[in-house]
Order: sequence, then C-alpha cells, then structure tokens
Amino acid sequence: MTELRVYLPIEDLQPQFAAWLSSPTRARAYPPFRGQNSLIIEVAPALSIHRITDLALKVAPDMEPGILFTERQFGLLELHADDMADLDAAGQAILKGIKAKPSDQLAPKILFHDIIEDLSDQHAIILNRSRDGSILVPGVALLIYEMTPALFACVAANEAEKAAPNATINDVQMMGASGRIFMSGTVKDMEIARDRITETLSKIKGRSA
Repeated sequence: MTELRVYLPIEDLQPQFAAWLSSPTRARAYPPFRGQNSLIIEVAPALSIHRITDLALKVAPDMEPGILFTERQFGLLELHADDMADLDAAGQAILKGIKAKPSDQLAPKILFHDIIEDLSDQHAIILNRSRDGSILVPGVALLIYEMTPALFACVAANEAEKAAPNATINDVQMMGASGRIFMSGTVKDMEIARDRITETLSKIKGRSA
C-alpha cells in the first residue's frame, strides 16, 4: 500500500527558487522556469514513486518532470507546467490511483527558526562550503528555518521569496529527515520571510505523524 506523505502544489515559481530547482544536483530531468507551477509528491515505500510518475505523465503528457528521486524510505517527484490545470489533472490521477486525498499527507511540523544578525565572516565562509544556492556574505542577517517533512521547505522557500523578493536564497534542503531553509538579507526582510513561512505552513492540512 502506498502512503502519501506530501502532496504539495506550488503556484508561480519565483526566480531564485526556480533557479535552485534547476541546479544540477537537484534537477534530474527538465528544469522549471520562473512563473511556472509545480506539484511535488512524496510517498512511501520509495519505489512506489514510479507508479506515481506513470499515473501523472500518462494523464498529462505535456508536463515536465523535474526531479524523480528515491531515498532510503521515501520517493519524491516534482512536476511542473505552465498551466495549473495540467498539474491538477495529474494530481487527481495520482490520488485516485493510490486511493488517497490531499489531507492524507503529513501535516507540517515546525522544528526551529532563528534570525542571526550581522553574520560573521568565518560563519559565512563555513556555510558557503556546503551551500547549493547563492553565496553568503558577512554582515547580512541570516534566516534559518527547519521543518518536517523535508519537502515542505519547497513551498516555504517559494512563499518567502514572494514576500521578501530582495532576500537571497542561500540553500534549500528538501531531502532527508527534515527540510531546511537558509535565506539572507536585511533583518526586516528576514522577519517578513520568517512570518510568511510560518503562516504558509500553518495553513497546510494533514494528518499527524
């Protein structure tokens, strides 16, 4: 039996987040572009993601799969399209195929967040060694945010960029035990981004782990 862990439609991909999804370490197939829409699915067991992929692409073949990935326990798929209706059709086919509804997904859980003001040069350097996004520079405010399941970092980062477009996405970690976001900019922008993430996650319906 396939367990739905995350069912995550994301409207209007923002420039930085779309570029991050297109990075070589994350995009296994077709890169998305700013302004497109995305649907991200996570299921268990991991290999059941291939049935999910089959259901989606056969009902809406004009969509493009951006990420198809299997972890130790979970499988994830990212699909994107210009028309949200294509993603809706794919989503309905997936849900029907595994006999699930969106609210069967896990509810997001906020684990931690903080804003570090006036980032030191040594701190910036050590974070830059493992970043996937833009370079961190000393003196900025750094927002760090952690939640579960990990994939909710995607909608959180996209919504944070909408709310604070002048902020910089330094890293989005969407795979693993938890999701993490690193964003930088002014203290005010980091407060705006933090509050939008919290608001966004609080509105997502789902079951308890």
